[in-house]
Amino acid sequence: MGKQEDNAVLNTLMKFIGIMAVGAVVIYFLAGSMVDDTNQESAANASMDKAIEERIAPVAKVKVAGDKPAADAAPAKVSAKDTYAAACFACHGTGAAGAPKLGDKAAWADRIGQGNATMYKNAIDGKAGMPPKGGRADLSDDTIKAIVDYMVAESK
Repeated sequence: MGKQEDNAVLNTLMKFIGIMAVGAVVIYFLAGSMVDDTNQESAANASMDKAIEERIAPVAKVKVAGDKPAADAAPAKVSAKDTYAAACFACHGTGAAGAPKLGDKAAWADRIGQGNATMYKNAIDGKAGMPPKGGRADLSDDTIKAIVDYMVAESK
């Protein structure tokens, strides 16, 4: 009887070890498939990170007196539309503080009727609730004029 019991225990133990081995193999393959999914997610996250970096990249750089530009570096040309979006949209896109909204033909009609020279002067020097250059003293007069031209074209 002792030998039969030993054989029964040994058989049960071998079955248990076999089941554990099969379970380990299954877990190994499942883990491998999860690693592949993680690599795909990493690629998607890297792509998303790159898109975010592009969207939040500065539109201009500060130049300090005495800085010498690289010989082959041409200054980046920023469109009036992009500068409007960065500097003017907060008021002219929402109508804040009574600013005429971009594209509102009725609100712009009288202003356009005064002529470009008057609109340039008001934009550069400020008028009513708008500070000079819309609060962006870093923008050149020519840039302000280009933004005015863009806004007028979009509001005719």
